[in-house]
Amino acid sequence: MILPKIKIKKILFATDLSESARQSLAYAVSLSNLYGAGITIVHALEETQGMEAAIAYHVGAEAWARIKKKQEDSARSAIIGKQRAVDPGMKDALKQFYETVSENEENQSFVLDEVVVGRGNPVDVIIEAAEAKECDLIVMGSHGHGGLTGILMGSTAKKVVQQAKIPVLIVRLPE
Repeated sequence: MILPKIKIKKILFATDLSESARQSLAYAVSLSNLYGAGITIVHALEETQGMEAAIAYHVGAEAWARIKKKQEDSARSAIIGKQRAVDPGMKDALKQFYETVSENEENQSFVLDEVVVGRGNPVDVIIEAAEAKECDLIVMGSHGHGGLTGILMGSTAKKVVQQAKIPVLIVRLPE
């Protein structure tokens, strides 16, 4: 049997910006170095339609659109490390890890192709970004901020594996 040659040129790293996402980023960086691949980092700002409508009603549609845009910009800045403080609720674990990997770890730097901060269902944001950026592999952790919602609705990782058209590496994260 002849096995096909595996070519990985673009890796999509999906993150919820949790502290545990650092473990899965380590795998993405290692694979990036092994294959000479670039990494696209994706983060989803999850929305709840009922909440969206209520907030828009109270603050006005234009004000809510500005708030959402500011959140997206803040998340993007936190990921690429251009901002020290982020909005409440956003963590800077990825920024710190990215800086550490890029500056302090020998042979562990990587090419950051793009940062995508999408709004909506994390599964949809990840799948759409992987397809739009023509990625060859998705790397993500097995759990993050899911909590009770994740248990009841099914994990993001499980749904990504079921829906993705490309291989998905799920990194089991420490408890």
